[in-house]
Amino acid sequence: MRRHWKYMTTAQRKSTKLTQPIHGEFALFATTLTIAATARTAISHSRSVFAGMLKSMAIVIDRRFRGPDESGNGGYSAGLFARAHGGDVVEVTLRLPPPLETPLELDGEQIVADGAVVADVREVELGISAPDPVAIGDAIAAATPDLDSPFPHCFVCGHARGDDGLHIHAGPVPDRPVFAAPWTPRADTVGPEFVWAALDCPGAYATGVPGRGVVVLGRLAARIDRVPEAGEDCVVVARHSGSDGRKHGAITALFTASGELLGLARAVWIEPRA
Repeated sequence: MRRHWKYMTTAQRKSTKLTQPIHGEFALFATTLTIAATARTAISHSRSVFAGMLKSMAIVIDRRFRGPDESGNGGYSAGLFARAHGGDVVEVTLRLPPPLETPLELDGEQIVADGAVVADVREVELGISAPDPVAIGDAIAAATPDLDSPFPHCFVCGHARGDDGLHIHAGPVPDRPVFAAPWTPRADTVGPEFVWAALDCPGAYATGVPGRGVVVLGRLAARIDRVPEAGEDCVVVARHSGSDGRKHGAITALFTASGELLGLARAVWIEPRA
């Protein structure tokens, strides 16, 4: 009998949610997440063991981790797929919005649901450098909930979410070309997939596009150096890395309050056709 797998921390077994819905043209834009572990043996070994276990299980994304209301946050869901696949540097390309509350299976280098390919998964290289950290006081001052967001219940950045969301509301930092926000993990938001989620949405705001319209995640490449502990104050920093037509780049990084780099990502956000 196949087992259904819902990845949750021990304290989190009651509720959880995920993915990024893509409708119409959005479905044409793959969401890619690349994640690299550090060379730390313990992290690499535990990831390999965990991935081996997950390859025989179905992944079920709980509704808690939604981005839009009917699909999950892109960073979180891609993080789950990468963990299931295993590897130090993994790229996840979403071909469909990963469905909520639906068994998903890893089949080679693909995540599938009812015969449809939801995502491609493979090991790749990363290759970026981090922006300078932002002081936690400056990040607190910069944080600005997006009251006009089309995704008010997003697990990461939704202003209308309850206490079960991350509430990472990145805003511009004065006199610096970056956006920043604080984040303090709780016991039920500790894990690599939550770092991926934290590195996701702030990049959209750094592109500057949300002030003009909507962007959807097209590609996200990330490296995790360390997973923060519950109660550990962190800062997410994001900056624009250039645009090409409707494609907009961003680099995001997660730091501790003391400036230790925890995770790093680069993203391409897509501005849908009018």
